[in-house]
Amino acid sequence: MKKYILDSYNELITKVTWPSLSQLQSSTLLVAISSIIIALIISLMDLGFDKILGEFYNLF
Repeated sequence: MKKYILDSYNELITKVTWPSLSQLQSSTLLVAISSIIIALIISLMDLGFDKILGEFYNLF
């Protein structure tokens, strides 16, 4: 178990490429903006389907 932990630690330190702070911030901003846009699109679709189905059900 000790060898596994040491090997994992060594791999994280020497082989993994970590993003810089500015890369991390820009990626976070991109994900946040994308999430907001997708949420707005889904909300508009939901409101549209609600309106369409509401009118359809009022016919009967």
